Amino acid sequence: MNKTLFTLGLALLCSSGTLAQSVEQRVDAVESDVIKWRRHFHQHPELSNREYQTAEYIAAYLRGLNLQVTTGVAGTGVVAILDSGKPGPTVALRADMDGLPVKELNDLAFKSEVIGEFNGNQVPVMHACGHDTHMAMLMGAAKILTDMRAQLNGKVKFVFQPAEEGAPPGEKGGAEIMVKEGVMQNVDVVFGLHISSGTDVGVVEYRHGGIMAAVDPFKIVIKGKQSHGAYPWLSVDPITTAAQMILSLQTIVSRELTLIDDGAVVTIGAIHGGNRSNIIPSEVELVGTIRTLNDSARQHVYEAMARKVEHIAASMRAEAELTLPLDYSYPVTYNDPALMNKMLPTIRRSAGEQNLREVKAVTGAEDFSFFQQEVPGLYLFVGGKPLDTKADEAPDHHTPYFYIDESGMKTGVKVLTDLTLDYMQMASK
Repeated sequence: MNKTLFTLGLALLCSSGTLAQSVEQRVDAVESDVIKWRRHFHQHPELSNREYQTAEYIAAYLRGLNLQVTTGVAGTGVVAILDSGKPGPTVALRADMDGLPVKELNDLAFKSEVIGEFNGNQVPVMHACGHDTHMAMLMGAAKILTDMRAQLNGKVKFVFQPAEEGAPPGEKGGAEIMVKEGVMQNVDVVFGLHISSGTDVGVVEYRHGGIMAAVDPFKIVIKGKQSHGAYPWLSVDPITTAAQMILSLQTIVSRELTLIDDGAVVTIGAIHGGNRSNIIPSEVELVGTIRTLNDSARQHVYEAMARKVEHIAASMRAEAELTLPLDYSYPVTYNDPALMNKMLPTIRRSAGEQNLREVKAVTGAEDFSFFQQEVPGLYLFVGGKPLDTKADEAPDHHTPYFYIDESGMKTGVKVLTDLTLDYMQMASK
């Protein structure tokens, strides 16, 4: 081997090792602050599009780091920019901010006792999906990357997003609005992660391509002719029409999609119609959700839904109106395969080979997908389950006993920091 090349390679290896050691030490040093921030957010949750105090707390901290801070993005969002002063890519890192209308039943010193308003009702509020940890981890990464400004090439955009759980009825919010307001302009890549209450602390889960499903709520209104229940031949029965429709909609997945390639779900979640046992009503309403893991399956389900609703209604002499999507719609959360291949060594180094798992896609949804439609992006899961808790005994997300082992946040801070540093280094070579 050429002696000069050997010396250069050795220098780069030593530099990389020194940088990794520095990140590890900084993650350890900031951990107590990350836990403090997480507990503050957990004790003071706010619902979607109402994250006013949360945004103020985050913005004040980021201003203290001397970052360029913009508030009021997509309503209550906060965006901060760290400029290294050197040419290079812009890396966006995202955390979501909103809590849920769930009453916390955990016995914690920092449990939530907050009451908020949802859909005109007073409701308890809880960070029952881990968004409190997401904000705290991103603040930790912001601290470390700011302290390591000299090692950066380009800019880092810290995106604190409201309303990931969905805006209140009649409102807009979340990642889609952030995109419309230009948050992804001049961004080269975006990284995000989600804590998982059912995954062991220290574990990082990844997947090439679709990792979370597209979500498309829908409503079907079936109109018939009312009659006495004793004389059904005088009716055009929307209830039996609804029954035929519900059963047929299930065959879209079971008989029309290539099951070995296309994961999908069509679920009817609510049926409304009628008020007495002896009256056939004039109208029935069905409400449901569609989940798909690639665009071709999504488009097929759209077409099949319209086809079946129209023709089943006609066959029963009824009329039907399909609204799809109903009120919101998220694309597939899609991990760019080329970007995943490029950054997988970084993720492996951050988590450790023994803690890295490739997983199947899930049919939950995430509006991080709107960011990924604008630029290549990666979305990962980080473990938050105590090691002494069995996976089938871990409280699920969106439930009153949802629980996170705070030691798992170190991994998230490290992954976000390492992805940013390594992507910048690769892009600058």
